[in-house]
Amino acid sequence: MRGVAIAVTVMCILSIALPVAAANEDKYGYITIQNVDITLEKGKANIDVQYSLDEPTRLIVLLLGKQDLKNRILKVLNYDEAEVVEIEMNRANLVVKDVSYNYGRGIYWFPAHQFNVFIPSLRITTPQISREFSSTNMIPNGIGYFDNPD
Repeated sequence: MRGVAIAVTVMCILSIALPVAAANEDKYGYITIQNVDITLEKGKANIDVQYSLDEPTRLIVLLLGKQDLKNRILKVLNYDEAEVVEIEMNRANLVVKDVSYNYGRGIYWFPAHQFNVFIPSLRITTPQISREFSSTNMIPNGIGYFDNPD
């Protein structure tokens, strides 16, 4: 009986949060994205995401665990092969292996990418440069970079 009460409470809170999410382009359900930092090295991307959670949902995440939070972060970033290394109540760290095309001899191409929400502050760092984007839901055109070959 207690499980049913918790499930009903969760559904009520999510039904309230989801219509609000449509109004904010940087919001996905109960998560509001603040910034994303992507660091490229060789063909791998290390992704750090900073976000906030709606206050009523924080308690539910604490009680029921972080699996739904993890799923939502993966959906927001839209990388199918992402591995969540660490996830907290306000930030997550992910790794995406083989995200860049490897042309050999240390030459890589990080392709254009579409996120499922607008990212207020997006920074992409390669061994040579750092590019910053504001209020975007995509990485346009892609980025070429060099790294030491193995």
